[in-house]
Amino acid sequence: MSTDRRKKRLDRKLKAQSDGLYALSSWTAMGYLMFPRALLIFGLLLLPLFLDMYWQRVLCSAGVYALLALSFDFLAEYVGLVCLGGALFIGVGGYISGTLNMYLGWPPLFCIATATVTGAIISTLILLPSLRLRGIYFAIISFMFPMFAVYIIIALNVLGGTEGVSGLETLQNIWVEQYLILGIVLVSLFAIRRLVNEDTGLILRAIKDNDQAVKASGISITAYKIKALLIASLIGCFAGAYMSHLYGWLGISLFSMDFSILPIAAAVMGGMGSLTGPALGAFILTPLSETLRGFGQLRVVLYSLILIAFIIYKPEGIMNYIGRKYHQFEHWEKF
Repeated sequence: MSTDRRKKRLDRKLKAQSDGLYALSSWTAMGYLMFPRALLIFGLLLLPLFLDMYWQRVLCSAGVYALLALSFDFLAEYVGLVCLGGALFIGVGGYISGTLNMYLGWPPLFCIATATVTGAIISTLILLPSLRLRGIYFAIISFMFPMFAVYIIIALNVLGGTEGVSGLETLQNIWVEQYLILGIVLVSLFAIRRLVNEDTGLILRAIKDNDQAVKASGISITAYKIKALLIASLIGCFAGAYMSHLYGWLGISLFSMDFSILPIAAAVMGGMGSLTGPALGAFILTPLSETLRGFGQLRVVLYSLILIAFIIYKPEGIMNYIGRKYHQFEHWEKF
């Protein structure tokens, strides 16, 4: 090897350029910046083409969990609200969309759009009195609401009771089902990433770190928490509305604790705070759960061991680890 060349890590120069205004100054910097994003986008969009119908349906379910994991990571890491109410978002969105379709005969896409907005407003109003709480206290309150909803439906025997409501209109075909959820995952991911890098994101992180200092600056921390909760609710309620038309059925299982617990596991595995990591974790955990289904109850043990291994040996998560290694990639450079 010629002595006028040396190895140099990418993060010594290109990362600094790509994090600032000079990312467009060279094709190399643009490629360095765009490659991971392009890999994510095209990887998700091309994946359905290589799967059979069963695994395509599993991919749709993974997209639902990815949205829940994304909303959980956004609230926990950027606002300081550990929300375990993923099942609340799913249930409210699913029941509103299914009810509109069953009793009013509205088409699925219109039902999903209406349920997303309406459900987000209702979910935000439900959790609004709890916004003054933080940490474990807000987490406990948000975890209890899905249980309240289940027992109210059972006690009053409304909305189908324990049997639920079947015969809902589904989406046109499997391709619409897949690319609708994958498209929303990508749009939500990049929209939230853009939000947290703007002034609003700076204020939200400040509220998480020291809400009293933000309050002393004359900024309403409650107003910003409501906005953040509404955004997370929009994502979660869309997932619930979509799921009701994915299976053509709604019932109290939409309030299942799986929708509150699995997104947390996905966030831990994928990497908290990275936004992309929790979504990636959901796309790994959901097929893994289906693969282990043949082990019966032992599936839970294997599933738990995998999560424990990640927490102990890779607490930073998959995405943070991959990102760190990508930035440390060495290339030959002339003196």
